[in-house]
Amino acid sequence: MNDKQQLLNEYSEWIGKVKEFGVLEEGYWNSPIANGKWTVRDVVCHIMRWDEYFFNEAIAKISTGDALTVRHLDYDAFNEEAKQYAKTLSTEALVDRTITAREQLIRTIEALPETKYEERYADGDGHPFEVAQFMRDFIWHDNHHLAQLNQALQVG
Repeated sequence: MNDKQQLLNEYSEWIGKVKEFGVLEEGYWNSPIANGKWTVRDVVCHIMRWDEYFFNEAIAKISTGDALTVRHLDYDAFNEEAKQYAKTLSTEALVDRTITAREQLIRTIEALPETKYEERYADGDGHPFEVAQFMRDFIWHDNHHLAQLNQALQVG
């Protein structure tokens, strides 16, 4: 298995986890991952919003040959918006959108020709952007939050 396929496999593990969490009761979704921290719902929505952002501003643009508009954002403001957005969605809608957002990223990355996949792009701030590194960063990010979500499962 090549590096791209290996990364895609790891990157898609999030989908299975969200499906597992999706069958759990509302109490789990509304419980904080730790004392005074975000709820499970907030964490899942946060990842979904980042997936949508990176799809729209980077991955979709790479697939169509357009300039990347992804840029370094104020993470706190972005995450706060995601937390507020989480309150507007039912758990079912959040699960569906989260899965759809990640599947869209995976399908688009899978379909990229090797040259586009391996190219180094400039993001909206002029910094280098590479698809493989993007996936590595978000696999780490997923795993960081999955540890918290699993912990909340033990506590709950």
